Amino acid sequence: MASEQKDVNIAPRERETREYLEKHRILELFNNVTAKLIYHRPEDPKLYMIDMLEKLEKSRQNKQEHPCLFDDSNIEAVFGMLDPTHTGMITLKQYTEALITLGVTDFDQNPEGFETDSINFGTFLAEARDGLARASATFG
Repeated sequence: MASEQKDVNIAPRERETREYLEKHRILELFNNVTAKLIYHRPEDPKLYMIDMLEKLEKSRQNKQEHPCLFDDSNIEAVFGMLDPTHTGMITLKQYTEALITLGVTDFDQNPEGFETDSINFGTFLAEARDGLARASATFG
């Protein structure tokens, strides 16, 4: 009987847990911290995480740029790999796949140039910056 009662309570508790994690963007926070740790490999990972969380809190309070794994040089490098002949344009499919690869999930699906299947670097850079900032913020 007690076992049946526990099973009944699992679903609501699991739902509450998921809602809490989503509301506070905890999984995104852990993913961002883990990615930065692996990328930078600091000598003192705990101190690095504390510093990162402090920077994140300051950026939230001051509505400033959030700590992000990728900067403009990384975004430019990705664009450059997709545009080896330096035309200054990539296809809509390349644009979409590159943003997803960078971890950007919320972006303009029909950006300037989508009609001609030619997305320029400025458009790509703006979408990547905005999306990475939202993904790195890990707060509402």
